[in-house]
Amino acid sequence: MYDISIFGSDKRERKLSELGDILEKLDKAVDFEIFRPTLDKALSKERKGPGGRNRFDCVMMFKILVIGRLFNLSDDQAEYQINDRISFMRFLDLGMESTVPDAKTIWHYREELKNAGVMETLFKLFNEELEARGIITHEGSIVDATFVEVPEQHVHRDENEQIKAGKIPEEWSENKRRRKDTDARWAKKYSKAFFGFKDHVNVDKDSKVIVGYEVTSASVNDNQKLNDLVTEKDRVVYGDCGYVGKGFEEKFPEGVKSMIHEKAEINHPLTEEQKARNHEKSKIRCRVEHVFGYMETVLHGKRIRSIGIERAKFNIGIMNLVYNICRFAYLSGTTEPEPLK
Repeated sequence: MYDISIFGSDKRERKLSELGDILEKLDKAVDFEIFRPTLDKALSKERKGPGGRNRFDCVMMFKILVIGRLFNLSDDQAEYQINDRISFMRFLDLGMESTVPDAKTIWHYREELKNAGVMETLFKLFNEELEARGIITHEGSIVDATFVEVPEQHVHRDENEQIKAGKIPEEWSENKRRRKDTDARWAKKYSKAFFGFKDHVNVDKDSKVIVGYEVTSASVNDNQKLNDLVTEKDRVVYGDCGYVGKGFEEKFPEGVKSMIHEKAEINHPLTEEQKARNHEKSKIRCRVEHVFGYMETVLHGKRIRSIGIERAKFNIGIMNLVYNICRFAYLSGTTEPEPLK
């Protein structure tokens, strides 16, 4: 028999808390109201006339995006799961009688934020809070990049050559152009092929918080974004040998020390001394792999459902921000120890 008493809902919520509701822990650790001024400004529109349904609360809609990224849900699944799951409704402060945004509303909200170009502002806003709390130290920074895959595109060879040249095949209809991602690219690593984009990150070595990021197609070499990631706040920069290249480290801001891995060259293998130095650097550099591992396991994969680099920048930005929110909650002691330490 179902418990239909007025206390049934309270009992179920207490049980969820006892079992460890990650959304409840995030809500306790993070004051999502800090995002409201930026969201309000980005979404403000002049009313065309009286009437019409009131907009959903902007912070609640933003928290829906957090849920979608945390559990890697499509908009349709987000709508269904919010209606179905008590933990989701509690996180969003919705009751059983509340109206839940549908999938199209969630998509439209994301598009509005993307068009307003506020993702980087939201990301920096949260990091400013972490800097004020002394969580981001800038004592050392680790640079690296990871692939973020999108659904594969199937095009003819001649069409692919035109896309690589930055052109759109003239024979494509308008509908087909909207369905094909001409910004994503193929790339190969360790004999495995990836299609999509790259998330280039700068990670604080002490807190493992992402302090900066850049998004490119998957084919862009890691070191092309190195100088965009390193700032005057950084003191020491760690990176693997993929970042070795003529002139890159010379462009670091004054006072920034390079701890990039040394790389062997043809007929010039690494000396034992160089290998030992790289080994010591790896003890710090490997911490960035914990960040990517968390995204792959806890955030249910580094994969997005979108077309075009502008949407990819927004969705990858949300992924990085949600990771930072989870990391902050862990460092605050409100969540269980992470699978990867």
